[in-house]
Amino acid sequence: MSPTESLYQRSLNSVWHPCTQMKQHESLPLITISRAEGVWLYDGDGKRYLDALGSWWVNLFGHANPRINAAIREQLDRLEHVMLAGFTHEPVVELSERLGKLVSNQLGHCFYASDGASAIEIALKMSFHYWHNLGRPEKNRFVSLQNDYHGETLGALAVTDVALFRETYAPLLRPGNHVPTPDWRHASGGESPQEHALRAAAALETHLAAHHAETAALILEPLVQGAASMGMYHPDYLRRAREICDRYQVHLIADEIAVGFGRTGTLFACEQAGILPDFLCIGKGLTAGYLPLSVVMTTEGIYAAFYGDSTAHAFLHSHTHSGNALACRAALATLDIFEQDGIIEANRIKARYLNQASAPITRHPLVRNFRNCGMIWAFEVETSDPSFSGKFFQAALRQELSLRPLGNTVYFMPPYVINEQEMDLVVAGTLAALDSW
Repeated sequence: MSPTESLYQRSLNSVWHPCTQMKQHESLPLITISRAEGVWLYDGDGKRYLDALGSWWVNLFGHANPRINAAIREQLDRLEHVMLAGFTHEPVVELSERLGKLVSNQLGHCFYASDGASAIEIALKMSFHYWHNLGRPEKNRFVSLQNDYHGETLGALAVTDVALFRETYAPLLRPGNHVPTPDWRHASGGESPQEHALRAAAALETHLAAHHAETAALILEPLVQGAASMGMYHPDYLRRAREICDRYQVHLIADEIAVGFGRTGTLFACEQAGILPDFLCIGKGLTAGYLPLSVVMTTEGIYAAFYGDSTAHAFLHSHTHSGNALACRAALATLDIFEQDGIIEANRIKARYLNQASAPITRHPLVRNFRNCGMIWAFEVETSDPSFSGKFFQAALRQELSLRPLGNTVYFMPPYVINEQEMDLVVAGTLAALDSW
């Protein structure tokens, strides 16, 4: 047995892999990755795979990025971690200040966790607790979009509307409400994406007009609903949602865990609507995929509602590695690259190139709804095969591509360091996988 085969078997014997029916690996082998550089993953036998998914949407500036590596190494010699209750340190203070400046200091208070679902839990609890502290405990319900995904902890799952993840745990979940999605794939015949977005916003207003007294917050994924097969919508929905939430005194929680840090074409997706939420949840790309870190950013008014002499009035929530120094230093290096390398504008040029290069994909007879938002591309493949996702994943691997479809939706979310030659490989490999299908 080769070292690669041995590692594969050891993983099956000891690791319960996420979002996986483990029995599938009796016929679909795990890919054992031994190293990575730039957009490329390398297995134990030296085969390479272009990381077209950004390692589950987190990798922005390539694997083994020398600038982020150097920042982490430097921090490692100073401080790796100290608890954030009763202590503080330079990386977490500097990161909080710099994040605040990115939103004109209007969301100037940062609460730290490790992953996206944890950030969502924090935002939901903060919103509920805010209304409680203001003497309005009846405002304890949440509303989210049809098909939204916010994570798999119980609070996050309660505002998620993806049946595959939610149905089994429904007895554990607090009931919530879902309003129609602005995803333009659901538009009526003849409706433009903007018209559909405004119609969905009207449904939101109807709901809040009837239920605002009991509603703490609306939570949504701005512009792109990720796990709902990359559903994309017009920014006018966000504008109207902000207006409606203000009118009915309901918080707006923006889940930018997946779509923040340039993924939709602006640093934060909400920028495209010219709005700010009451809670901004960020993660994934915050450390360019290096270390677990998420943040909930919120306003002075919400922070003030917890400030006082009573301990019970405080936000008594904690995570062991909140504000981890190494993770914060990786995030600071990530922000440096954005600022110093003009990443947002460079991404727009790359997006135009990949859109042009993808023309043959849009014309493929099996392809439907080809779409793009910033550095996210997606399309549906016409098929009734329930095992399409696994089979296409294998077909893409044979073309040196890492692609993991969501149902019959194929999507690209590559690292921002991808070059034109590598984008051409993504297109050629995808076409070859489609043709083999």
